[in-house]
Amino acid sequence: MEWSRELRYKPYADWGAKTLLDLQAQAACSDYKLGYHIMPTSGLLNDPNGFSYYNGYWHVFYQSYPFGPVHGLKSWNHMRSKNLVHWENLGIGLNPDFEYDKNGAYSGSALQVGNKLFIMYNGNSRDENWVRHPYQLGAWMDENNRIEKLPEPLITQPDHITEHFRDPQIIKHKDEYYAIIGAQDATQKDGRISIYRSKDLKNFEDLGYLHFTDENMGYMIECPSLVFINDKPVLIFCPQGMDKNICSYDNIYPNNYIIGDSVNLDAGRFEASDKTIKNLDEGFDVYASQAFNAPDGKTYLISWTGLPEIEYPTDKENWAHCLSQVKELLLTDKGELIQRPVKAMADLRYDGLPLTQEQGMDHIQNLVSDTGSQYELKLTLDANQKGILHLEKNGLNNQSLKLVFDTEEGSLTLDRGNSGKVFATEFGTKRTTLVAKNAPIELDIFVDNSICEIFINGGKKTMTARFFPEKGQKSIVIESQSDVKYRGTFWKMQSI
Repeated sequence: MEWSRELRYKPYADWGAKTLLDLQAQAACSDYKLGYHIMPTSGLLNDPNGFSYYNGYWHVFYQSYPFGPVHGLKSWNHMRSKNLVHWENLGIGLNPDFEYDKNGAYSGSALQVGNKLFIMYNGNSRDENWVRHPYQLGAWMDENNRIEKLPEPLITQPDHITEHFRDPQIIKHKDEYYAIIGAQDATQKDGRISIYRSKDLKNFEDLGYLHFTDENMGYMIECPSLVFINDKPVLIFCPQGMDKNICSYDNIYPNNYIIGDSVNLDAGRFEASDKTIKNLDEGFDVYASQAFNAPDGKTYLISWTGLPEIEYPTDKENWAHCLSQVKELLLTDKGELIQRPVKAMADLRYDGLPLTQEQGMDHIQNLVSDTGSQYELKLTLDANQKGILHLEKNGLNNQSLKLVFDTEEGSLTLDRGNSGKVFATEFGTKRTTLVAKNAPIELDIFVDNSICEIFINGGKKTMTARFFPEKGQKSIVIESQSDVKYRGTFWKMQSI
């Protein structure tokens, strides 16, 4: 199909029920459909939105274009959960249905206020010349999940910011409300984070930009999230066009974070003794992550596992992308960011299989011969060893998702170059991260058919990859020049 502008922005009602049902059936029958991750029922899924806790449920919405694997007229699709793992699909929550979001209900966030959920989002509205006019809009959701939009914008585009003004995060900090918004400065044409303050969620005061680094962040910053862990501010954001000398990355756009010592939003100051900007994930496909401080005192994060401007194999099946599993964020005593699975992920396990080292296997050790398509693998590799952990290996030994480990020099390389259908090769097929030298490596690996999420050393590093295996890729093997010492457990995983 040739996706013209007219087609992309065709009203939902004009598509017809049969078209949507056919698209949903196509996604449901895909060889790459997911069992325990949120995926679209049809069409495109991208940014997670409105990640929050309200009325006894965890809520997350996702950007949705249900009619194809492209960016078109966006709505919000609503999911809710009792445990951050099993999700119920409530369908469309926000429709692009009035003047200020007529070309798309774009990304935003949510916060419980009183007995309702306040939603703040970016409305995409274009004029007759197709010039975008971004609006930061508001809505309220009640206990019956009914959403009522505010009739007028909360914030309109200021003169000092271009049309690239989006992804508001609404938070309450020191008894006032703040909106933290991705922006592009009109004069410098560089990426910024804009701050607005409000006492009543009706009137917002422009406080200027948040200064968190002296480095140039490229031409745009998307999806800022400010959270507090152990009273320390952590800023998560997506710079576009950032110099790779500032923070090395291979993806088209990175998802980064910086840990601060303090933040003064009124003064626009994010103070950090260590100004190092780091990658949130060392793999291929994490972007547009959204984090929030929950009422239980914990900090949670969920990510889009897909990237803008990249074609994925499921595009040909008219659906694209998924969300990551939810991760809890913590800080170590040394100030290191930890990402770990939420406890309820363990409830999906069944048929646990202890893994023990085999001796004298010609340096090929078969861990699991038939994994199925959904599993978790916990594995500790001893220090001073080198080899390849083959995930999703086929019987011909020519396809697998490879994790190349060197516990002597302290490196891990995730290689999806021969893991099935090849895609996005212009951005490379390998990602490498460093770990402690001469030390064991602890791995917690989740595979859900066409996504792999790897937690390294208790979550000090993560590596995420979409991959699209061929039929018959169902074994886990360790290959090395000498017998590798390891211990671990393999579980199959239930669907949600």
